[in-house]
Amino acid sequence: MNSVVVTGVSSGIGYGTVSVLLERGVQVFGSVRRQADAERLQADFGERFTPLLFDVTDEAAVARAAAQVSAALAGRTLSGLVNNAGVAVPAPLYNQPAADFRQQLDINLTGPLLVTQAFLPLLGMNRKLQGPPGRIVNVSSIGAKLSPPFLGAYAASKAGLEALSDSLRRELLPFGIDVLVVAPGSVATPIWDKAEQGQASWANDPVYQRPIQTFAASMVKDGRAGYTPEQIGESIWRALSRPRPTLRAAPGPETPLTRLMTALLPKRALDAVIGRTLGLKRAKS
Repeated sequence: MNSVVVTGVSSGIGYGTVSVLLERGVQVFGSVRRQADAERLQADFGERFTPLLFDVTDEAAVARAAAQVSAALAGRTLSGLVNNAGVAVPAPLYNQPAADFRQQLDINLTGPLLVTQAFLPLLGMNRKLQGPPGRIVNVSSIGAKLSPPFLGAYAASKAGLEALSDSLRRELLPFGIDVLVVAPGSVATPIWDKAEQGQASWANDPVYQRPIQTFAASMVKDGRAGYTPEQIGESIWRALSRPRPTLRAAPGPETPLTRLMTALLPKRALDAVIGRTLGLKRAKS
């Protein structure tokens, strides 16, 4: 494992993943959107970290970053690509602005595709490069399977990312480039402080006010008690480095019973559990 590109490394899972990879002796290229973050991370991580300045939705900027990495690798393959950059745009689907929904899909689903397309030649599609083919790790979420209310756009983007990962892995079999998913549960990052401060912007919906406030408080509480970004980074490292990694790792503090319920409970029964928890009562016919 020589070199890995990680997107969205200014904080949270991306930052924790860079820390873990550097500890393993990996050369890391990490994407940020602001020059100030690039300078801060360069100071934090040192000479084996190279910041890349791009937004995952900016195709031209992504292409420039791929050219920068190609020049640095000097004819060698890239060992790994971690598509981590993403956002959550919460709102009830019945009145979520179309622009917000498109933004969610653009960043969390189209963005990883654009980044992957740009870096695939370095990962081994260009057979002239020296070295073994690399791996792609797409960072999903427990939300892809759970589909919680008020996070419909986010859940849709992550479910789409997992479907994209499966299709891409099969398409890349002739090149030996594996595609894996790491789908964390609750993760303790600064996003929860921001979420608590910003609840008023979406938690006062006149139709769902009380359920949304209950859900938002639960999300903040579970997030603060979640795995550290470095623990998720360790899972990403295993996906990148193990000879036969699991196709979908799901690190997080959720109990086996919770995961079993999510996977096996009939959807109507899961609806009832979530409804009771949040106070979403079925209307009487």
